[in-house]
Amino acid sequence: MFDTLTDRLQDVFKRLRGKGRLTERDVDEALREVRIALLEADVNFKVVREFIAHVRERAVGGEVLESLSPAQQVIKIVHEELISLLGTPGRIDLGGGGPVPIMLVGLQGSGKTTTAGKLALTLRKAGQRPLLVAADLQRPAAVEQIITLGRQIDIPVYSEPSASPPDLCVRALGRARELAASVVIFDTAGRLHVDEALMAELEAIKARISPREILLVADAMTGQDAVRVAEEFHRRLGLTGIILTKLDGDARGGAALSMRAVTGVPIKYICVGEKLDAIETFHPDRLASRILGMGDVLSLIEKAQESFDQKQAAALERKLRTATFDLEDFLKQLQQIKRMGPLSQLLEMIPGFRNAARQLPAGALDDRQLVRIEAIINSMTPEERRDPSIIDSSRRRRIARGSGTQPSEVSQLLNQFRQAQKMMRQLTSGGGKGRGTPFTFPR
Repeated sequence: MFDTLTDRLQDVFKRLRGKGRLTERDVDEALREVRIALLEADVNFKVVREFIAHVRERAVGGEVLESLSPAQQVIKIVHEELISLLGTPGRIDLGGGGPVPIMLVGLQGSGKTTTAGKLALTLRKAGQRPLLVAADLQRPAAVEQIITLGRQIDIPVYSEPSASPPDLCVRALGRARELAASVVIFDTAGRLHVDEALMAELEAIKARISPREILLVADAMTGQDAVRVAEEFHRRLGLTGIILTKLDGDARGGAALSMRAVTGVPIKYICVGEKLDAIETFHPDRLASRILGMGDVLSLIEKAQESFDQKQAAALERKLRTATFDLEDFLKQLQQIKRMGPLSQLLEMIPGFRNAARQLPAGALDDRQLVRIEAIINSMTPEERRDPSIIDSSRRRRIARGSGTQPSEVSQLLNQFRQAQKMMRQLTSGGGKGRGTPFTFPR
C-alpha cells in the first residue's frame, strides 16, 4: 500500500534530517520533491497544489526554521496536513428503526460484489443482522457470485433474477422485515463506464428504497479515473461515503488521497486483500502514518485481538513460562498469524520496520515461507511435533517428501526451533519467574 509514495517521502525526510537547521530554500526544495512524489502517486494535481501550499505556509514560519529539530517539525506538519486531506473518519449510519438500506454503487470490476460480502461480515461482527440483495442483473454470474458469498459467510441473500432491479429491491426490504434483518446491503449493477442507463436505474432504486447510505465502491488502482467516477456518481446520486478497494495491490494509492478532497465525501472503509475479512474501518490518522512509514500499531493490535483466541493465548503464555512450548503450539500460533493477513502488511504496521525490511534478503517476507513451514510441521506425526529430538535423518527425509520441501529446510526449521527453546529456558530460569517471549518463525 502506497509503497512508491512512502519510499519517496522517506528519502525526502532523510535528506532533511541530515541538514540540521533549515532555511526557507531547504524547505522549498523538499516540498518540490514531495510535490513530484504525490503527482507520481496519481494524486489529483489540484489536491497536490493545495496540499503543498498549506504545508509551505506552516513550514516556513518560525515554528519550524527556529526550532531545535526543524526536520521533525516539517514531518509533523506533513503528517497533520495528510490527516486533514483525508478528512474525518467516516462511519456507517445505522440509527433509526427498521432495516437500514445500504446501496453499493460503482463501475463493473471495482469489486462491488465481494465488498458487499465483506461489509456484511463486518457488520455482523458488530452485532448487526445483515441481508444481502442480488440487485446486479446486468453482469453474468453476479447473482450466483453473491449467493456463493452469502453461503460462505452464512448470511442470507435475496434474489429474483427475472425481476426489475427497483421492484426486486422493494421486495427485498419486505423480506428483510420478515427475517428481522437490521441492515440490507444492495449489490447494484455496474458498467465499464458511467452511462445514462446505469444512472437512471440507480436513481430509480434510490427513489424506491430511500437508502440511508449510498456507498461508492471504487478501485484505488484506477487512479485519476476513480476521482472522476466519484464526482459523477456523487452528482447524480448524492453519495454518503466511499469504500476503496484493492489498496493492497496499488503501489501508488493516489486515489485515496484525492477522492475525499475532490468530492467532500468521506472514505468509510478500505479493502486491503481478497479475503472476506480483508476490510478495515477507515482511520485518516492511521493511514497518514502508514504513508509516512510510521507504522500503524493500533490496527495491528486490533487485528491480533480479532484473530487470537484468549484461552489459547493464556495456555501459550504458561507453556512459554515453563519452557514446554513445542511445534504443535508453534503451528497453532502460525495459523493465527496467517488469519491476521499477509505478513508484509502486518510487519509494515510496526514503526520503523520498513527501513529494516530493506536489509532483508529477497523473499524473506513472502507468505509462501509460512506455507512451507506449515507444510513441514503438518507432515510430522503428533509425537514428532511434541518431541522434535526424535527426528533422525530418515524421518527428516519422510517429512520433506510429505511437505514438498528439501531435508535441509526441515533441518533449518528444527535447528532454529531448538535455539528458540534454549532461549526460552534461559529466560524462564530461576524458579520460572521470568516471562517468556513469543517464538517468531524462522526466515
